[in-house]
Amino acid sequence: MTITTLFSCKEDRDVMAGLPEYEHHYYIVYVPNNNSAVTVKRSQTALLELPVQFYSEFERSYDAVANYIVSVDGINSPAEIGKDFEVVDASGNKLNPIAGKYELIFPKAKKDQAKIYIKLLNNSAATGRRTVAINLQDNVQEQFRVDIFSTAFKRTINID
Repeated sequence: MTITTLFSCKEDRDVMAGLPEYEHHYYIVYVPNNNSAVTVKRSQTALLELPVQFYSEFERSYDAVANYIVSVDGINSPAEIGKDFEVVDASGNKLNPIAGKYELIFPKAKKDQAKIYIKLLNNSAATGRRTVAINLQDNVQEQFRVDIFSTAFKRTINID
């Protein structure tokens, strides 16, 4: 039975690979491929780098866009954007979300790695651990779809 299951799964992948509805379907995940937490000191001066992997087997005429958000849902001692941290680019320049979402752009929808950058603001007024989650999100557009893996879409940041 196990061998039959393995072969049928491979057949399903092969069939899906040739379907037109999957030709413009991509995935974004955190590296390493899990939903682990990161703990940092609030006084850290180096940018916190959160690496992500964009999966694609094609090169297209358009740029694929992956989305991520800052979330404090269900967190007891939430870190505050603008007080505890900022979302920034590789040079440390503050990024502004569009409708609450930040973007990672993958030129020509080519397979690539990128980084989300967080700048800690050394909030001395904060006491104890403060926490925030940076969550990757699905982005469904007319031309393409960028999905997430449930096992690697969330990076919790604990600021001590």
